Amino acid sequence: MTNRWVGVTVDCVDVERVADFWSAVLNRSRGPSRPGWVYLGHPDDPQPRLVFQPVAEPQHGKVRLHLDVLVEDIDQGMAQVVALGGRPTGERHDYDEGVVMVMADPEDHEFCLVQYY
Repeated sequence: MTNRWVGVTVDCVDVERVADFWSAVLNRSRGPSRPGWVYLGHPDDPQPRLVFQPVAEPQHGKVRLHLDVLVEDIDQGMAQVVALGGRPTGERHDYDEGVVMVMADPEDHEFCLVQYY
């Protein structure tokens, strides 16, 4: 049996807003989706799809799984996230190999922008 990672599902109240944010950040277009849901990517893409699933209640507390997004320039990446409705959390980690900025999308799902040196 061969298993393959095909996607990550994000629970969100405003599916359209959060999907549009991630579509712009990752430059990924929408693929076939179920009514009320949004899928970024297609089932046969080499990258796993991002799936935005509607839920009634907002997130509470820290999610224990997050995405790392590689950027060429951390400041430009942060500016793009803010322009799209996300925000910096204020948490930054500097390592010998690069920098990691913890960000949040429009519904406060945390993720990291990563720039390697």
